[in-house]
Amino acid sequence: MEQKQNKTYKEKFKEVSFPKDEQKHDHIVEWWYFNGNLKTKKTAKEISFMDCLFSVKPQEIDIPLIKNIPIKNLFFSHYLISDKTRFKHKTNPLCLVDKNNFTKPSLWINYDNSCLIEKKGESTYRVVNDFIDLELRSSKKPLLINKKGFIDLQTKTTYYYSLTRMETKGIVRMDKEWEEVEGLSWMDHQWAQTPLTEEDQWTWFSIQLENGTDIICFEYGNKHKTIHAGIIDKNEISSYPKKVIISPKDKKYKSKITHNEYVLEYTIEIPEFKTILEISPTKKEQEVIFGSINYWEGGIDIKGSIKGKNVNGKGFMELLPSSKNKKIVRAITQELKKNSFTKNIKELTSFSTKSLYMIGEEINKKK
Repeated sequence: MEQKQNKTYKEKFKEVSFPKDEQKHDHIVEWWYFNGNLKTKKTAKEISFMDCLFSVKPQEIDIPLIKNIPIKNLFFSHYLISDKTRFKHKTNPLCLVDKNNFTKPSLWINYDNSCLIEKKGESTYRVVNDFIDLELRSSKKPLLINKKGFIDLQTKTTYYYSLTRMETKGIVRMDKEWEEVEGLSWMDHQWAQTPLTEEDQWTWFSIQLENGTDIICFEYGNKHKTIHAGIIDKNEISSYPKKVIISPKDKKYKSKITHNEYVLEYTIEIPEFKTILEISPTKKEQEVIFGSINYWEGGIDIKGSIKGKNVNGKGFMELLPSSKNKKIVRAITQELKKNSFTKNIKELTSFSTKSLYMIGEEINKKK
């Protein structure tokens, strides 16, 4: 991977405001991310999902699979669904996007014809992809990361906020049949003026406890590490503890494809709030493959204590390791170049049309 080294990517802070900052920004990278833990109404089967849509500037982001696509802005998407025995995911390195995106008063993104992220009301969203059609209602105000929705990660800065408790209902499918579900979801929105760098390595958790407390917690960085947590309780009071300890345990999962090793069990300690949480995955085989960016993503079970009282909960975990094995990265990238969809990328970016849009821009007006 041709990652940027020994540089910092920082920008001056501008106050985050809603609903303006729910929309797209003129930044190198941005994403709208949703996850959730649901149950089917008929059988109470547990289902986890993730849906993430990325906007990038290909020539600046420095991701090998897409950096040579000759357009100013590009969308790509990742989404997954799993239960205790099955895991399905899709990665699309080039999303076709409706020209009317980001032109409406509220967030509205339609891509690849059948996929949708839509804000329907003051606190209600609809998220649709091949696996899900869900309505999510946020019951709390946004949790602004680092109090103001902007954090310095030593080598870069990023804007970041979360909707931590979204009551969810709708339908999902693992196979051909759609099933009714309900449960809780989470949303992240993040944007930054930074390419992919050697520091882009993280262990990240979204935590929803049965007592109404939600916690975001992560360790970011390779040589320069930042550990952060934000807490929003059932009364929507936000707190930002000074010290967080994330301790990995022995349980690991080794990917047969990338040979990456992922630690799947952790203890999280927040001494200031007398909090100890034990994290374990609901399913271990959950690696998402995307060229040089391959990561583990999935639902987690949580148990522990806060001020001596037992707590339980659900959440999500994302593990992005450093890209140290260059041979495997090259092999995966070469394999992806062989598949038919990557060939379609070349075709799409080479022909002329006045009706094909990405991020509301025409790919090519020349004849």
